[in-house]
Amino acid sequence: MNNFIGELLGTFVLVLLGDGVVGGNVLKGTKEEGTGWNAIVIGWGVACTIGVYVSGMLSPAHLNPAVTFAMAATGNLAWSQVPVFLAGQFLGAMLAACVLCLHYYPHFKETTDKGAILGTFSTAPAIRHTPSNFFGEALGTAILVITVMSIGPNKVASGFGPIIVGLVVIAVGYSLGSTTGYAINPARDLGPRIMHALLPIPNKGDSDWSYSWIPVLGPIVGGVVGALIYNVVLGLL
Repeated sequence: MNNFIGELLGTFVLVLLGDGVVGGNVLKGTKEEGTGWNAIVIGWGVACTIGVYVSGMLSPAHLNPAVTFAMAATGNLAWSQVPVFLAGQFLGAMLAACVLCLHYYPHFKETTDKGAILGTFSTAPAIRHTPSNFFGEALGTAILVITVMSIGPNKVASGFGPIIVGLVVIAVGYSLGSTTGYAINPARDLGPRIMHALLPIPNKGDSDWSYSWIPVLGPIVGGVVGALIYNVVLGLL
């Protein structure tokens, strides 16, 4: 139960603050409107750090199915625990999307750009190119997972791990994220996308289901591959 609650609370905070900074950026009439990519990338990094701190007292603070699958694939998490982690992560992300719908409701009414509205909930590529988009999501997630797995062996002082995770999210955002919006987290993308489809959001368009599988499978593949590569390299040292 602790793992479920920890993953739910942490992912809720992660998505609430992360998608919240996107909404403030792209929706009409907010005081943050148009502040740009810098605000989004830094906002997501800080959101990740805070989410990990919130979750860390109760669970390992994966907050991301790709991390959970990577840990299970490398023997660091029992496969029987995977459904518990995923349930908490997806429920947390979906609840955060509901809260954001209420928070930004008058701004959705003022926004006519359907892509901007969807962008408050989930990602979309700058240029649609399936192999490149998939590779970008996988690559960014691999870097994230390798960094997470490196924290322990580097003997990082207690309490500083979440800051490092936030910094790698910022680094991935600036270096690799501008092509797809760097979901690098299936729950962060699919959970809010489902709520975008279900909630009565003013001026919304479709939920872009034709693209939706990429920010789900890309991160899972990238996370598992990154974890396996890290274990192989560590075993050679």
